Amino acid sequence: MSTYMEKAGQVARKWYVLDAADKPLGRTAVIAAHILRGKHKPSFTPHADCGDHVIIINTEKAVLTGRKLTQKYYRHHSGWVGGLKEIRYDDLMQKRPEQAMMLAVKGMLPATVVGRKSLTRCRVYRGAQHENAAQKPEAWTL
Repeated sequence: MSTYMEKAGQVARKWYVLDAADKPLGRTAVIAAHILRGKHKPSFTPHADCGDHVIIINTEKAVLTGRKLTQKYYRHHSGWVGGLKEIRYDDLMQKRPEQAMMLAVKGMLPATVVGRKSLTRCRVYRGAQHENAAQKPEAWTL
């Protein structure tokens, strides 16, 4: 008996909506990464891109537990001498909560071609309105 391996071109992709209001940022990102990767499907294939689309709404209402708002930083470097840029998460959540959610989801996906391709199917919105109503997304219930 052979194992079924799904091909990337044969995947039927669905759209799901995740509401991040009053939920921890990391818990929402875990669920989003799970759906983007396709691990919720019985036909999951690790080396193939078989995940679904995810729309995350209300990211401005997501919460960070503990003292992460004041102690956690997002740091990136330009590559030049003295090019370290950092921003604390309380500023990041006020100015760009979409970026904070996207960074969390990106960190939970593999750093491979499959992970980078999966991240392109993630859409993040600050408020409750999103632009993907034409795709008829379903609310994620698990």
